[in-house]
Amino acid sequence: MAKTGTTTQGLRAAIERSGYYPALVAEAVEASVGGEAVVAYLVNQETTFDANEVRRHVTVLVLTPTRFLVSHTDEQGADDTSPTPYATTSTESVKIGRISSVVVSRVVANPEAYTPGTLPREVVLTIGWGAVSRLDLEPAACGDPNCEADHGYTGSSTADDLSLRVSEAGDGQEAVRQTLAFAQALSEATTSAPAQR
Repeated sequence: MAKTGTTTQGLRAAIERSGYYPALVAEAVEASVGGEAVVAYLVNQETTFDANEVRRHVTVLVLTPTRFLVSHTDEQGADDTSPTPYATTSTESVKIGRISSVVVSRVVANPEAYTPGTLPREVVLTIGWGAVSRLDLEPAACGDPNCEADHGYTGSSTADDLSLRVSEAGDGQEAVRQTLAFAQALSEATTSAPAQR
């Protein structure tokens, strides 16, 4: 479930409410935040089914006055490298000026009857800052259907650093609302930050 808010204490409480290794997640996130104020945050827990195993994953997004922080924590079962289950936590700190795109995709039922202010049934938040790009290529062609020449390839590059999907059915209305609120806070922060390379 997604949780959003604006204080360090609220962030800690949201991590604890998620119930997903809260001491581990909070320590990693708080170390990344350091002494900065928390402008906004979003805590999103996902459960996936992998063959005969249930795996949990939590993503914590934090906006400070100067940075956007991303934390991922995954649990793993015992394997060749570890005789006991273990968790992996990673955090990334991105200067606000490095964020190149904040994309909010909304899925709305019965669009012909849409009323402004109605929550979408699903939201996908995609944030790009240039760390990861996806390249989609396909063979290029000309307009001649009989042409057998090699025209090379054409394609597009898409920033794809983080994509987070929240749905009303799976996560609840409040999670959708909180994701939209965090996306708005992040979008507003990027408009006032100078672009950086």
